[in-house]
Amino acid sequence: MKLKHKIYKLIDISGLQLFDPIARLLFKEEPKAQIKRITQFIIIPAVTFCLFLLMWQIMAPRHTTKSGEVPTPIRVVDAARGIWTFHKREKQKSEAFITTPGDSKKLIESSNERLNEIETKLIPAQEELINKLKAEESIWKDKNINPKIVNFSKSESAIKEKEKLIEKELDELALSIGINEKDKKNLLLKKLKEYENNRSLWKADIAEGKGNISILESKKYKPLEKAQRIKDRLEEEKQYLSVYIGILTKNRNSKVEDLNNKLTEYSTGYYDAESTKLMSTAKRVVRQQSRIQKTEESEYSAAKTLPYQTLRSLLCVFTGFILATIIAVPLGILCGLNKSFMCAFTPFIAIFKPVSPIVWLPIGLIVVGGFIPDPENNAFISIINSLPIFGSFEVNPAFLASAITVSLCSLWPTLVNTALGVSSIDSDHLNVARVLNLNFKERLKSVIIPSALPLIFAGLRISIGVGWMVLIAAELLASSEGIGKFVWDMFNNGSSDSFAQMFVVVFLVGGIGFMLDRIMIVLQRLVSFDESASSI
Repeated sequence: MKLKHKIYKLIDISGLQLFDPIARLLFKEEPKAQIKRITQFIIIPAVTFCLFLLMWQIMAPRHTTKSGEVPTPIRVVDAARGIWTFHKREKQKSEAFITTPGDSKKLIESSNERLNEIETKLIPAQEELINKLKAEESIWKDKNINPKIVNFSKSESAIKEKEKLIEKELDELALSIGINEKDKKNLLLKKLKEYENNRSLWKADIAEGKGNISILESKKYKPLEKAQRIKDRLEEEKQYLSVYIGILTKNRNSKVEDLNNKLTEYSTGYYDAESTKLMSTAKRVVRQQSRIQKTEESEYSAAKTLPYQTLRSLLCVFTGFILATIIAVPLGILCGLNKSFMCAFTPFIAIFKPVSPIVWLPIGLIVVGGFIPDPENNAFISIINSLPIFGSFEVNPAFLASAITVSLCSLWPTLVNTALGVSSIDSDHLNVARVLNLNFKERLKSVIIPSALPLIFAGLRISIGVGWMVLIAAELLASSEGIGKFVWDMFNNGSSDSFAQMFVVVFLVGGIGFMLDRIMIVLQRLVSFDESASSI
């Protein structure tokens, strides 16, 4: 029984009431009622989502853009695997840079074996398959695409011939009309107007036809496209292994070893040198020691992968959110306690709450740029980057401007909800506090904050969601490393794979937003007496 209630409490605290009927069904509590709830809250949404994926899979190939076909769910999953593979490879390169000589030798042997297999077996076999599929593609195009292109060309030529014929007839009619033949002149105008209207329609038909032909020509033979994608993956792995072996062969430890050998040689020369050469050899030894120190402190400059950019975005949004909370909660409490303060602050809320992040961001960039003109030599930036978490993500003015933008856009829900929560406190609670002669600090701690917590956390939930949405746009505009910049880079790339990776980001951003909301629910359950279940 204790285990059962602990599970129920855990589900309630986590805000995942979705799993409550499953737990109750396992403990055989009203099985029929729980099955009904499972059907309503789990099976029906799951079936709906599966139908959505099926429709997406069917409809996506029918819509073609400049970047190719809209990616199907399978392509999006494949793109997600590619993103994760790239991240792992960059991580392996970083590890290879600091690997010991003994481990490097083993890794080089295994990497060479795989590289040899790719170069001698896998890529040639895939190229042979591609050549075979190209012949099949030619037959497929002759059957499905080329006839439509030929028909369009014939239609276009027929329209042009018809235009020439009508223009010739109109010219002849114009030459045959006398000065006083008003009826014939009116007839010419009528025919010319009719011709121009038809010509506009024909031009629109030709333009639409050319667009359709362009889409047809961009269509790819699916088996060939799949085979080409596999070959591209093999080429990427080949390139990665070549770089990986190069890093292992000449990594940091091997460089330090070579420099130490050189230092030993220079030191021997220094102690054996005559007084006339002593200064020059001493400088050589000191410079070599400096090179060794720099090499020992050097790190591999890995590419900024999506997982890295996601963590940086989370750091930025939490920085802005915490800053907004520090500002909004005290102001909200003051607004809730004092009507005059609320009246004074209402105009600011009304004016600044609707302001778009696109407006705040340039202002933030200008202000931060004014205070930090030289980021590399700025003490504030140096202090932030010396902190344990921030130092791993290279905080710069663009990061700070994005965090400030998140704060300015997300503080209003918390401020308004805090003010509402404080102003809605039961007057009996405040009267009891006065009777007990509690000072302001004690009233704040024992009555005001506990009573207002449900609404404060409702505001915090909204604020974290707003901040997360705002951040992506802010990073995109500020070119600050993060998910927003990743999306912008993929957009500028314009390839079909980039299009699929953008869909990966859609689900990633949505998933993280959901998790942030769940985190706020857990915190609310842990610190609040409010027992109401989360509605979503």
